Amino acid sequence: MKTLILFDVDGTLIYSERRDSRCFAQTYTDLYHRPFPTIDWSKYPHVSDTTIFAHLIQQHFQRPVTSTEVAHFKRIYGERLRQQRLENPHHFYEVPGAARAVTQLLEHPNYLVAVATGGWKESAEIKMQHVGIPSERFWVSGADDKYTREEILQEAVQTVQNSHSALKRIVYVGDAAWDVHTTRNLAMDFVGIRHGQDHDFLLHLGATQVLSDFLNFDLFIKAIEAATPPLPPSDRENI
Repeated sequence: MKTLILFDVDGTLIYSERRDSRCFAQTYTDLYHRPFPTIDWSKYPHVSDTTIFAHLIQQHFQRPVTSTEVAHFKRIYGERLRQQRLENPHHFYEVPGAARAVTQLLEHPNYLVAVATGGWKESAEIKMQHVGIPSERFWVSGADDKYTREEILQEAVQTVQNSHSALKRIVYVGDAAWDVHTTRNLAMDFVGIRHGQDHDFLLHLGATQVLSDFLNFDLFIKAIEAATPPLPPSDRENI
């Protein structure tokens, strides 16, 4: 009986000071010659690359997005991500201790690892490989053909369960408000990561376990073992 630990990517394992978000926006503007309204992902119906892209196509051209243009956009965006990392590799770095923590989990008999991210799978793998996270050793579920984060997390869980039917627990590790909302909706245990050490942001939303990084692996494991689904905000205010 193992615990599956699902990781978000941006802001959780990898930190780029929103350069990747700006790369997404610039790719869209260059291809479609329309202004990208905002890189505040909370302003979109769902925080996933698929939803954001489809929403903008509908908004700007009053039509649904096609699979062909999604594939084309993914290719150009992926090329730009790689080029950015070649030109300025120091701009894109792991949240401290992330690569080592993932490797330790992969070697631990009690844990399984997967990624469930609102980004597309290929772009997530580009980002992880840049900082030495061995994405080839675990399942990566992205926004490909999925619009909500609930769908993304459920796909990751189902895929792992196909090989490991007897999961003891599932814990999601994320950094943002939408990670709290998604895990609350799924009644899934949650551990927050706030690299800027503003733990109160996630605690106020209902998270019960929040860390700044992965440097203390034992502390991270303690947070995993103590994790619960996020509390409703009203319950949190009463504590």
